[in-house]
Amino acid sequence: MDDMKIWPLVGLAFGTVLGVVAGFGGFGPFLAVLVLGIIGFLAGRVIAGELDMGALFGSANARRGRSSS
Repeated sequence: MDDMKIWPLVGLAFGTVLGVVAGFGGFGPFLAVLVLGIIGFLAGRVIAGELDMGALFGSANARRGRSSS
């Protein structure tokens, strides 16, 4: 299966899970599932090598353009 065709299905499944949790659990569990889903998504992207955590969470010196020496 093409990699781009699976993302709408993943979004549909995640949205369905969020809807069920919101309907039966309330707002607190809804937020917990949402946050954990986002963390899982980001972790999957890091493991697949599609997201560079060093670029996101670099040191303050690197963001300011200073060298660390």
